[in-house]
Amino acid sequence: MKSLGILGAFVKRDFLIEISYRTSFILQFAGIFFSVFIWSQISNLLKAPADMPGLFGIDYFAYVLVGLAFYHYLSAAMLSFSSKIRQEQTTGTLEAMLVTPTPIGVIVLGSALWEFLMTSIKVAFYLVVGAWYGIHLHLESILPCLLILALTVLAFSGIGILSAAFIIFLKRGDPITYVVSSASALFGGVFYPTEDMPKLVGLVAKFLPITYSLRALRRSLLTGTKFSDLLPDIAILALFAAVLVPLGALAFKFAVKKARQEGSLVQY
Repeated sequence: MKSLGILGAFVKRDFLIEISYRTSFILQFAGIFFSVFIWSQISNLLKAPADMPGLFGIDYFAYVLVGLAFYHYLSAAMLSFSSKIRQEQTTGTLEAMLVTPTPIGVIVLGSALWEFLMTSIKVAFYLVVGAWYGIHLHLESILPCLLILALTVLAFSGIGILSAAFIIFLKRGDPITYVVSSASALFGGVFYPTEDMPKLVGLVAKFLPITYSLRALRRSLLTGTKFSDLLPDIAILALFAAVLVPLGALAFKFAVKKARQEGSLVQY
């Protein structure tokens, strides 16, 4: 119960900071609207055949819209943990938080919770605008989508926490954020089906959680695929989450322990 109160305090703090920049807050949603508009025009020019491998018979506009929307979760995971830790370092509050009795896991989760809530609102806005543009969403598949989304967030969060560990350990940056986010955008099926990519590129895609996440979400949301047919992708996502979350947590604990021993928590 106490942990829930602490998480609520984190969310309240970040919410108040967010709405204090009203123009920026509004422009984020205006940017989503224009992004959807631009991709609708691009898809009209490209005219990708519906039988292209990986499109599952859906329109390219619908394909890329889902990719863009849910890629925000990867961005939130990769940036929120590490950027919040970096912010706490520069403001001098990181050490103060880490020496409190509050569990490290609660601090890490609380630092990123608002970003994930805000991302969910953005994704919902993407889908609403997409529906307004004529994309048909299979809302009866909402329960499989929520399961896929939960596993997606867990898998991405594991990478994000690992990134935050590097921030504490290396101070000036980490080697993960740029590599994983760029590889996911290029090879993870955000803009182009991995099934239609060269074999070597397709091999890279198999090691990215976003590949399985987007494929399962598209099949569920856009084609109404049965839950049983989504199980292979769900199982692989669960495996990613089972490996990445403990790995990230262990790396973060190690980085904090090392920084405490060296007295470098306040250094950046």
